[in-house]
Amino acid sequence: MLYWLTRLIAMVLFRTLWRPVIEGREHIPPTGPLIVASNHVSFIDSIVIPLAVPRRVVFLAKAEYWEGRSLASLPRRAFFRAFEAVPVDRDQQRDAQAPLTLAAGVLARGDAFGIYPEGTRSRDGRLYRGRTGVGWLALTTGAVVLPVGLVGTDRVQPVGARVPRIRRVRIRFGEPVDPKAYAEGRSPGQARRQLTDEVMGRIAGLTGQPRAEGYNQWAAEV
Repeated sequence: MLYWLTRLIAMVLFRTLWRPVIEGREHIPPTGPLIVASNHVSFIDSIVIPLAVPRRVVFLAKAEYWEGRSLASLPRRAFFRAFEAVPVDRDQQRDAQAPLTLAAGVLARGDAFGIYPEGTRSRDGRLYRGRTGVGWLALTTGAVVLPVGLVGTDRVQPVGARVPRIRRVRIRFGEPVDPKAYAEGRSPGQARRQLTDEVMGRIAGLTGQPRAEGYNQWAAEV
């Protein structure tokens, strides 16, 4: 009940202030485990995606977001609690496998799980190479991967900005990637890499971002 009430209130603000343009909604599977894989250019991405997808999308979030007691942290803390984000403590953040195990649990109950294959926000607007956790998750659980392209969220809340600005955003959904097409005839490592590269290619087609050759080397964040 709290989830849907909070979502309704947030949706009114979302549509009024940011006037989102949502494309490709027909590509979103209405039921079943789903991995929602997006580019990442703003903190607010984790708010925009659950509001744009017409079903529950669960994200992982730093446990510190639940610990802050300042007035400035109150809206963020309330949002993550209401949208049932999964807290990840510092030890889990240092263990690359731990967040994926938590994500697999979300998918096992049939929910959608949001992930940023780049690992952290892009500071320069380029789309970086995807880390293969998304491939592992899809191949392990059998969940299809929904590519998402976010355009304009970096203008709503640029890196370092505390208060969101009023800017129009665009959310584009692409055709899902089915892990079954990658599960046979390849080694596990090749399958994870090729599936991940396919997802990143589709995200690039949705956003139009220039591609970076390597991984994003900024400190990883959840």
